[in-house]
Amino acid sequence: MTDPIRIIEKYYIKGSELYRIYMSHAISVSDLAVQIVDSHPELNLDKQFVYEAAMLHDIGIFKCDAPEICCEGSSMYIEHGYLGADLLRSEGLPQHALVCERHTGAGISKSKIMKKKLPLPLRDLRPQTMEEKVICYADKFYSKTKLNTSIPLETIRKKLEKHGKASLNRFDAWHELFKV
Repeated sequence: MTDPIRIIEKYYIKGSELYRIYMSHAISVSDLAVQIVDSHPELNLDKQFVYEAAMLHDIGIFKCDAPEICCEGSSMYIEHGYLGADLLRSEGLPQHALVCERHTGAGISKSKIMKKKLPLPLRDLRPQTMEEKVICYADKFYSKTKLNTSIPLETIRKKLEKHGKASLNRFDAWHELFKV
C-alpha cells in the first residue's frame, strides 16, 4: 500500500496555492474513480490502486509552464504525464507511473504523437488496464481552473472531439461502461 499524500507532499509545498489546486483536483478525480469502482463490482477493479493512482496521476504538473494553475516549470503542459511517470518510477511505483503517462486527453497513440510532432515519448500513451481507463475517464470531469465543479458530459465530448474521433469514441465507450 502506497501513501499518495506522502509522495505529493514530497513535491508540493503543503499550504501553497499549487498544493491547494493539486489536492482539490486529485481528490475530486479520486472520489469519482472510487465511486465508479464501487458502482461496478462486476469489473473486479483494484480499489486501493485506483485511489492511489488517481491521487498521483498529475504529480508532474509542477514541472510545467502553466501559470494559471501556479505551475512555474519549463516543460509544456502536455508533458506532465510522462514527467510525473518518471517521478513515480523513481519512487518505485511503475504501475502508478503508467497511469500518469497514459491519462492525458483520452490517451494519445504513437501515430498521433508522430503525426502532430508532440513533445512526448514515442510510444503508445493510451490507457490499457481498466484501472487506467477509470482514472482517465474520471479526470475528464474535473479541471484545475474550476475546482470542485463537475464538467458537463457534453462539454467533455466537444473538447475531445477537437482531438479526433478516436479520442471521442474511446471516451464514449468508457462512459457506457463506467456511468454511475
